[in-house]
Amino acid sequence: MPLEVASLHRYPVKSTRGHDLRHAELDPWGLRGDRRWMLIGADGECATARVYPSLLSVTAEFDPATATLTLNRPGIDTLVVAVPDGPPEAVTVHRKPATGVDAGTAAHAWFSALTGDPVRLMYQRRPQDRPTNPDWSLPGDRVSFADAYPLLVCTTASLDALNDLIAEGRFADEAPLDMRRFRPNAVIAGTGMHPWIEDGWRRIRLGEVTFRVTKGSARCILTTTDPDSCERGREPLATLAKHRRFDGQSWFGVNVIPEVSVDDDAALTVGDGVEILDAVDHRGGPPR
Repeated sequence: MPLEVASLHRYPVKSTRGHDLRHAELDPWGLRGDRRWMLIGADGECATARVYPSLLSVTAEFDPATATLTLNRPGIDTLVVAVPDGPPEAVTVHRKPATGVDAGTAAHAWFSALTGDPVRLMYQRRPQDRPTNPDWSLPGDRVSFADAYPLLVCTTASLDALNDLIAEGRFADEAPLDMRRFRPNAVIAGTGMHPWIEDGWRRIRLGEVTFRVTKGSARCILTTTDPDSCERGREPLATLAKHRRFDGQSWFGVNVIPEVSVDDDAALTVGDGVEILDAVDHRGGPPR
């Protein structure tokens, strides 16, 4: 089977549970509706599942027709939040500046009850205002409330290889892990694909859309959280640290930037073909 887009995933609220898509419209800053909301603490810094694993139990769905966000979590009443129209405030995403609009007291109370700490839900009205890391992108590149870049791409071949390594290691009882641990936007599959081949990609085409591969994805403690139980283990970081350690960090997946404008009618669909337009030897590890 040639390379194809095996699945697409959107995360309306940063660090909450994502949902699968068959088709996704695409903006310069990512899949439309992806990570346009996030929580912040009292200092304005993003509050994520790195600190609050229970956020992974929240399902968020955004309805563009009504401009409302619906929040569901077992044991808590469902909450519907309208897109706010207040003034923008300064916030930070891993200490990088951004702006957000306060989503209201009901949303703050809902999430504060879940996390046990006072947090606020913010909406990103203008992703056009948040640049990506200039060291790994072009001056006009922009991003939502995602950590750093518009989309994360992973491959099934690398996940299979990682699970084989975990099964041979000290924490074999934690295998197999599923792709949700890594929170990709697009997953690529294909017969005969070499594990970690994405490390060498520099420009790719998914369907009709081309993407620049900017930087590998250095993984954090969030990946060790079971997305169903919200409990933490040792994998995949224990195995990635042994087999995928470069420059003092552990890597899985690559970040990409779509080569589209706000006026383009760009989209991705599950089953889209994948073409590698430019690549280097993947054995050197991810771009970093």
